[in-house]
Amino acid sequence: MTLLSLRNIRKSFGAVDVLHGIDLTVQAGEVVGLVGDNGAGKSTLMKTITGIYRADAGEITFQGKPILHLDPGARRSLGIEMIYQDLALARQQDVSSNIFLGREPTRAFLGFIPGMVDKRKMNQKAQEMIDRLGAHLPSINRPVGSFSGGQQQTVAIARALTFDPKVVIMDEPTAALAVREVQSVLTLIRQLKSQGIAVILISHRLNDVLSVTDRIVVLRHGRAEADLITADTSMTKVVSAIVGGNDMDDAADHEEAGA
Repeated sequence: MTLLSLRNIRKSFGAVDVLHGIDLTVQAGEVVGLVGDNGAGKSTLMKTITGIYRADAGEITFQGKPILHLDPGARRSLGIEMIYQDLALARQQDVSSNIFLGREPTRAFLGFIPGMVDKRKMNQKAQEMIDRLGAHLPSINRPVGSFSGGQQQTVAIARALTFDPKVVIMDEPTAALAVREVQSVLTLIRQLKSQGIAVILISHRLNDVLSVTDRIVVLRHGRAEADLITADTSMTKVVSAIVGGNDMDDAADHEEAGA
């Protein structure tokens, strides 16, 4: 079933055309890699999906219904969630405080005074989200700033799950992580897929993209250069689409060596 569909999406900033009529579809429970050089339009396209940017032309439908007129909050309520590269975590706060930031469950004090934060319930629900991901954290009571990069990704993904998402957009989730932590994040992505949640993975790490995705969409100069079935493609084909065939062998060798 087609969950998300973009048709002829165009976006300009002043005189600069950034997106040139992009088509993209995402199926329920599918992992789609979005790759391309810096400036290819990846972030602009994702912010157009979430509603942060309003497309100048085209159509976006979610579960068959048009959403181009909806604001970011309305789109999130439908099930569109994005985890940005900086994760937007309050690193001095503990796990449950981050997961429920601004949405803390409350209880009545002495049975009649409202507004008391129910920390026990927060911790319980936070642990349920961590368990749902099959992940492990040293302690949900520690500040997330004391966690490793991969563990902080776990908190960000768990927070996204509390919004009951149907698609999660992840912006460079494995950037600057050690190899072991990269594998943990890729495992989390597979876990989301197993729960029927679609994932759009923005990444420069092509080995990660090839290992976890079902399809790979390549953006080049604001256009969808290729839409590749991961099982039928290769690093060389992906790099060729990214660079447009120029210096393809050297670029592919660089990716292989640096991954």
